[in-house]
Amino acid sequence: MNTTKSIALFNHKGGVSKTTTTFHLGWMLAQKGHRVMIVDTDPQCNLTGVCVSDIEGIYNSGISNIKSILSPVFDAKPEPLQAAKCYEFSGNQNLFLLPGHVDFSEYDTTYNVAESLTGSMALFQNVPGALRYVLELTAKQYDLDYILLDMSPSISATNANILMQSDYFFIPCAPDYFCYMAIQSLSKTFPKWRNTYQQLMQHDVFKNAVYRLKNTPPIFIGTIQQRYRPRNGSPAKAFAEWIESINNLVSEMLVPTLQDIDMCITDDKKDCFIEPYNLANIADFNSLIAQSQEHKVPVFLLTQDQVGKIGNVWENMKKNRDAFYSTFDTLADKIVKITS
Repeated sequence: MNTTKSIALFNHKGGVSKTTTTFHLGWMLAQKGHRVMIVDTDPQCNLTGVCVSDIEGIYNSGISNIKSILSPVFDAKPEPLQAAKCYEFSGNQNLFLLPGHVDFSEYDTTYNVAESLTGSMALFQNVPGALRYVLELTAKQYDLDYILLDMSPSISATNANILMQSDYFFIPCAPDYFCYMAIQSLSKTFPKWRNTYQQLMQHDVFKNAVYRLKNTPPIFIGTIQQRYRPRNGSPAKAFAEWIESINNLVSEMLVPTLQDIDMCITDDKKDCFIEPYNLANIADFNSLIAQSQEHKVPVFLLTQDQVGKIGNVWENMKKNRDAFYSTFDTLADKIVKITS
């Protein structure tokens, strides 16, 4: 994608704040002067809902969505793919949204057929490379530096394509047993996806596609530990134990697996981690998240008027707000450093 970096946020365990992180990280990167598009690839459309009050209105306004931009290929229309027309944020001129669509899930069957292709069915040859091609066109149209892709919590052919055609990916985590299990599962899933796309790239059908596959795998750049209750500035004991367990599992199982298939960050970037392969610890937003969603701004930019509190309650909220600002400011700098 030329100088534009595409970064997927993925974990097939739900409730790990992928959407919240996509919105906040995208906003911070844009606030720092980078031109950023955030992409809602989840049919639940949570990212779109976080950003936009009137979803039906933007569908009727001529703004593209994740389904409409791919329709020429997936619905066999006699027209070429084009750059998306993005939703633009009035409060951040460097930030753009490619909205999601609930019917995007209908394309999973087509992705599945294309990825399972063993014959010379040219009908599907442009499917695997279509999304990346559209993102490349859109990156050029908007002069983008970063594309952040908020992925659905599922192991699907669609997600295999989104992740494998990205440049980088990281895994948001929650400190619990189910996230621990998810890391174990991903250690088996990623090699399968890598193998599938290696085979596709070697297939004559896809070599001759108009919308070609990316010829290098995405690079894992770390985890982010989220959704914990803090105590004295650090995760409370029960959460800290799960964070340590997940960090150890990532280091001992996931990373060696990814290194074997050329999908892991190199050692020279390790100074970006606060713990082995962990980019940041982000505490639960608690009551601030409701105000953030209501006013369509990140938690770290909420004002006293928006929060509607005074006295000690506001002072405590302000302290938390400013801590989140610092966290995402640092995380954004790390992302820029890792991907430079």
